[in-house]
Amino acid sequence: MIGCQIGKKCLRTPVPKNYQHILALAFAIQEVNRDPYLLPNITLGFRIYEENQYASMSPDVSLSLLSSRGKVFPNYKCDTLNLLSVLGGLNSRTSYQMATIFGNFKISQLGYRFSDPVLRDKTQFPTFYQIDPQYDLQNAAIVQLLLYFQWNWIGIVVQKSESSDHFIWIFDATLALNDICIQFVKQILPRISIFNELNSEQIDLLWTILSNDAQVVIVAGDSNTLQSLILSLYFYEEAKHTAFGKVWILTTQWEFSAIGYHYEWGKLKSLHGALSLTVHTKPVPGFKDYLWALNPHEPHGDVFLPEWWEVVFDCQVLKAGLASPDGRRVCTGEENLDTLPASVFDGKMTGFSYSIYNAAYSVAHALHAAYMVESQLALKRGRKKPHLHLSMKSWQMHVFLRKVLFNNTAGDEVSFSETGMKYAGFDILNWVVFANMTILREKVGWANPEAPSAEGFSINPDAIVWANQLMPVLPDAAQCTPCPEDQQPNKNHVLCIPKTMNFLSYEDTLGSILVSLALFFSLTTILMLAAFIKHCNTPIVKANNRNITYILLVSLLLCFLCSFLFIGQPRNLTCLLRQIAFGIIFSTAISSVLAKTLTVVLAFMATKPGNRARKLLGKQMILVLACPLVQTALCASWLAISPPFTNLDFHSVKGEIVLECNEGSTAMFYAVLSYMGFLSLISFIVAFLARKLPDSFNEAKFITFSMLVFCSVWVSFLPSYLSTKGKSMVAVEIFSILASAAGLLSCIFLPKCYVIVLRPDLNNRSHLMGKIK
Repeated sequence: MIGCQIGKKCLRTPVPKNYQHILALAFAIQEVNRDPYLLPNITLGFRIYEENQYASMSPDVSLSLLSSRGKVFPNYKCDTLNLLSVLGGLNSRTSYQMATIFGNFKISQLGYRFSDPVLRDKTQFPTFYQIDPQYDLQNAAIVQLLLYFQWNWIGIVVQKSESSDHFIWIFDATLALNDICIQFVKQILPRISIFNELNSEQIDLLWTILSNDAQVVIVAGDSNTLQSLILSLYFYEEAKHTAFGKVWILTTQWEFSAIGYHYEWGKLKSLHGALSLTVHTKPVPGFKDYLWALNPHEPHGDVFLPEWWEVVFDCQVLKAGLASPDGRRVCTGEENLDTLPASVFDGKMTGFSYSIYNAAYSVAHALHAAYMVESQLALKRGRKKPHLHLSMKSWQMHVFLRKVLFNNTAGDEVSFSETGMKYAGFDILNWVVFANMTILREKVGWANPEAPSAEGFSINPDAIVWANQLMPVLPDAAQCTPCPEDQQPNKNHVLCIPKTMNFLSYEDTLGSILVSLALFFSLTTILMLAAFIKHCNTPIVKANNRNITYILLVSLLLCFLCSFLFIGQPRNLTCLLRQIAFGIIFSTAISSVLAKTLTVVLAFMATKPGNRARKLLGKQMILVLACPLVQTALCASWLAISPPFTNLDFHSVKGEIVLECNEGSTAMFYAVLSYMGFLSLISFIVAFLARKLPDSFNEAKFITFSMLVFCSVWVSFLPSYLSTKGKSMVAVEIFSILASAAGLLSCIFLPKCYVIVLRPDLNNRSHLMGKIK
């Protein structure tokens, strides 16, 4: 069974064009079931769920597909239906909501992603397969179109969403590489006007378009966004009795389904002369015959057909011999689909419908591959026929879907890459709105960004009907120049303004928090050191090697204080000192912990008669001095080979200049970290092996836990450090320094301070030695 969530139902009437997606799916399944070679002895079924205007209902619809018998009980099998794959939704937001549910059940989902970067993450959504074109390819096709007409002064209208900033950033970078400038970018929410008046956001949109002289405007978003734009333009043109005269370039998301049938199609006259990209399609044999055979009186289970028929033909579907109670014309079923304008119904598959048709066939071919594998296994087991319909599970579909490769009935090759379904480019359409409000979308060219440059673009400019009869020539096109590296264009893209400096300052909220933490831990360390010095002759202090304890506490204090070298504007001296100081001080701290662990081990071994470990007691100070010397040699080599220096990064963070410390030799930086990691690992292993010594020597248990905390912090540090930029990267390192040092301080010294300050009655030799017996 294939579950499908296709189309949106707006208010009480279906959207005519989205119904064609349903017909494309039904036609594909019908063809598959009639093919004696593709899936012999297997019949595919499908269940369609419609989504209304509220995307929040997508989880309910998704759960319904996972359940049966009309009840939402996912994971409970109440009948023999087997959900193998899901098609939908038709926008990235709905696809995301569905993917979060179906991914948990390992059910393959073939849906639309457009510009949502999250759905592209295969580690998070391994079961999602994108069936709309990659937006970077669409961006490249738009650039080809702009370069052909030498349009390099444009505006962009985009739907405001979670992914719109990412889309603009990627698109802006693509345009900049080709010396195309953006005069304005306007993000809008898809709020629809009612009562024939504009809302404040639509008024602001009109003002933005009117106050800028860019003659070409690119529109990107879902169908509701286009509907909001069209109504805004229509209301303005009706009030001012003038047309905008802009060239609108519409992305592949736009189809006539953008306007519900309950709106007047005359409002589309604002898009006269527009150019749009659509998925390249070919005529599908037999599809038109399938459409001609539709009859609202014999829907064959299609609950949408009668209602849709009533809307597009303005009649009422009634049983034979009945008259309409409200006087409407009764549908005969003989109405001709060819008489419907293309704006209401198109007799050929559009881009979306073609994608759905190919997606349905992809599932069928994946099942065919699974059937062939099952057939071979059945023969080996001595059975004549495989039981695919009983044994096939939804999670097994992925192996076969990823390897799908076939030619569809129209002759196009269909396959999937790592990023989704492959496409053979885009068709360029010209929108012509006639005086009688009929609409024609005429193919005037095509673009394939993945083809060689000489073969990847073709257009017939003489076939294009422009809004103002003539092709627009953009003002000041020759003066479009990129801003210097230290500047960025202003909101209207007419001036270059300075970029802001990016570094972790004391005035930043994050900087203030880190400073407060560093001061708090420094003060805590000083108080602990004072307590140990004041009670230096007590048994608990003597038992833990006073000199090494003092060195460790001073090292931890310096660790907390060295974090101040990372805060504030980077300068040459601080860049030289901060990583060097950090490396040497932390090596001293870790070597002190290692020495304390060895002290515990040797002290226990010395209690055994005849053991020579007593001779080694007191020699641990050599280890405390030798280990940091090795780190010092590494740091000296670092300074000699390629020392750190201040650097300005103009590109990592958009609109900002990152003032940073370049580490110079990256290899030496990681060598310093690796040496600390080596010392930490040795300390952890020794403490772990000594953790079961008698209670009077249980400091090994505290050291084991402290080193576990220390290692956990620095293991998580590397991926976090490499995935951040600017001041966030510095903050990650400071937090790791504070967290790891605080872990050592609290795990090793808090239990001892508790005894020294709050339980002095336990700080005696008899209590310590009594636990050995």
